[in-house]
Amino acid sequence: MADAPEHAPKAAVATGPVEPPPPVDAAIPAFITSLQNGVSGSVAQLSLYLGDWTVIVPASHLIEAATYLRDSADCAFDYLSDLTATDWPPRVAEGRFDVIYMLYSTEHRHRVRLKVKIAEDQPLASVTGVWPAANWLEREVFDMFGVNFSGHPDRRRILMPEDWQGYPQRKDYPLEGPGELLMENPLDWLKLRQAREESDIE
Repeated sequence: MADAPEHAPKAAVATGPVEPPPPVDAAIPAFITSLQNGVSGSVAQLSLYLGDWTVIVPASHLIEAATYLRDSADCAFDYLSDLTATDWPPRVAEGRFDVIYMLYSTEHRHRVRLKVKIAEDQPLASVTGVWPAANWLEREVFDMFGVNFSGHPDRRRILMPEDWQGYPQRKDYPLEGPGELLMENPLDWLKLRQAREESDIE
């Protein structure tokens, strides 16, 4: 009798993105050194990947660090090009979400990525007072991930209806819909939708 095939070991559940540290011989950009010296405790970790620098900032230092990066002559990050988030449900100790800010300096033509790690129900200060372009971007992250931006001037959903249940970009969001009816068979879902449409017609 042939031996039963061995089962391949299951891959470990990812608890967060890999944050490769810069090589020991990498020259740290002047704007990062300036931030480290100008705002004590604002740089929790540095990462360099494919030539792009990421600065991981404690949530408590976000506004101070963002303001410095905008106003300091060495930095001059006057343009918030994007703001998004990623969801890592197994990452409990450091916080479930990464909120990511992509910054660009139109004066110096350099870029940097800020990253803040927060827990599921942890408020995070809005950066709309630093970069007004964050207004709709933060609304989208709130809408899709449920990140609670405190101090936002108009924090409400921007893509989903106001009465939508849950946050669609969270990794534990049910594929079947908002969550109150979880159905394994797609035909059951279609029958339910048809019944609702018929009742609306009546």
